[in-house]
Amino acid sequence: MTNKYEKNSVSKPVNIILNIIFIVNVILCLSPIVLVFMVSITDESMINKFGYSFLPEKFSLQAYSYIFNDSGQIIRSYMISIFITIAGTALSVLVTALYAYPISRKDFRFKNIFAFIIFFTMLFNGGLVPWYMVYANLLQLKDSFAVLILPGMLSAMNVLMVRTFFSNSLPDSIIESAKIDGAGEFRIFFSIVIRLSTPVLATIGLFNTLHYWNDWFNALMFISDKNKMPLQYLLYKVQSSIEILNEINNTTGQGAGSLAQLPNQSTRMALCIVTIGPVILAYPFFQKYYVKGLTIGAIKG
Repeated sequence: MTNKYEKNSVSKPVNIILNIIFIVNVILCLSPIVLVFMVSITDESMINKFGYSFLPEKFSLQAYSYIFNDSGQIIRSYMISIFITIAGTALSVLVTALYAYPISRKDFRFKNIFAFIIFFTMLFNGGLVPWYMVYANLLQLKDSFAVLILPGMLSAMNVLMVRTFFSNSLPDSIIESAKIDGAGEFRIFFSIVIRLSTPVLATIGLFNTLHYWNDWFNALMFISDKNKMPLQYLLYKVQSSIEILNEINNTTGQGAGSLAQLPNQSTRMALCIVTIGPVILAYPFFQKYYVKGLTIGAIKG
């Protein structure tokens, strides 16, 4: 008797070809990261002379020494970024789920109105100046951690994604059974809906983690206190200072001066390595939910 699974099996030559394709793809994905790291530990003079290379002519940690010149500030900014990322991601996932759940319910009278409101923000916005005035003047949130969290807390795309998941993957019978047993809306939401929605919540959690960790623009607009600078903004200022000093060096022609020894290219690469660590550690946690969360609603039947 023919095994019913044999039709879906892949022949050995095809399997070998697929494995080779995947290996090549992995190498292509990892190569830029390896190159960035190798350039970051390459002497600046060798970079200027030979360009980028996987095998540095001369090793140097001058770029990292320059970045960690004020190690106390780096550590403080690292802790701030970790706090903002964790707190912002948790609040964003919660608020997104709280907004998406009512508009996914068929018995919610105003679901179309609230769905239109969130969709409208994808098409139109007030602009940069009103946005700044709301947080700086109206809410008085300048130089506060809240201003690094609130602007990115709710995304229309994430709300619509979660709503689609709730509509397609949560049977009405489960909600009705919970109501018959005497559960209230909040009990149903936190005890049933949240627990059954791990894939999509983990997916938007990954999106928000990347957003909060990489965000520097909000700090540029609202943060002037160096004790509240997140890591990305601090490194942005470091890179800006390097560019300014190099422009001064080129203008004054101090080729043999101290500015000529400033690690320019290697420092840029070192900044990438310094900021990429937590993202690499966070991704495996979300990976097993990521694909399932993205494909929710893609197949209907």
